[in-house]
Amino acid sequence: MTEALRQTKTHLQQLLTQYGIHPRADLGQNYLIDLNIIEFIVSQARLSERDVVLEVGTGTGGMTAFLVQQAGHVISVELDPNMHQMARDQLGHHRNLTLLHRDALRNKNNFAPEVLQAIQDELSRGTDRQLKLVANLPYNIATPVVSNLVATELPWQRMVITIQLELGLRMQAGPGQGTYGALSAWLQSQAEVKLLKRLPPSVFWPRPKVDSAVMLLTPDLAARQLIEDRPFFHDFVRRVFLQRRKLLRSVLVGMYRKELDKTRIDEILAGRGLGETARAEELTPTQLVELSNCLRGAMPPPASESP
Repeated sequence: MTEALRQTKTHLQQLLTQYGIHPRADLGQNYLIDLNIIEFIVSQARLSERDVVLEVGTGTGGMTAFLVQQAGHVISVELDPNMHQMARDQLGHHRNLTLLHRDALRNKNNFAPEVLQAIQDELSRGTDRQLKLVANLPYNIATPVVSNLVATELPWQRMVITIQLELGLRMQAGPGQGTYGALSAWLQSQAEVKLLKRLPPSVFWPRPKVDSAVMLLTPDLAARQLIEDRPFFHDFVRRVFLQRRKLLRSVLVGMYRKELDKTRIDEILAGRGLGETARAEELTPTQLVELSNCLRGAMPPPASESP
């Protein structure tokens, strides 16, 4: 594993100079230079030959080199053409590695079709194959990557990711906390979210201006099954937290004025034990799921679903 063992600041500087590459802040290019942290992240992924790993942000390939040693297949996505070429030169000989040069996202709400197809192709090679996201995620796309993966029907089993500490705290925040919001509720309604390790700027090069965190997400299938309409719930939590501090009744009346009258909304809130002063930021993910289910069930079906 000599490729991975050389992931030091000096080596990376020499390697990038050789390729004429300068780290790009606009792409969130901050590379892990602490081998112990890389080994920790990969160990927490608990990889085996069954696993198809998605890595968003190949970077210099330092983590990729570890992943290909333990996973059945690795799909690593890199937007920067120079970094992609460097990773191909360094790691392209691995038969269980797919290097994609493209944006992992089609837009903020969807993965790129090419990425999804690559994942499906590898998962289809065995009935027991499962998906894991293991990545030092670029800060600017961390939220949509994680949120969108949860939104898919892909059989993901684990996410071990480095992200901005502030985002990690937001992911695991609870009701009443200032950082609790739509992302917190969306993720916690379907997964266990845990902060494994805080990382100082010194373990990256170039050094970011903020602390980072290694986060672990594991699916909670029982909780997920309680959501009767996941697209509806996803839209519901996004919209209801746009006005998180306003009275929940007035927010819902405005959101669903075309589908439900005020009397019906009052009945639904009362049925859930939510009083006139209830606010979205006070509700647990479970309460939000239950409320979403009631609202969706009370609405007339779309024209396409009508008998």
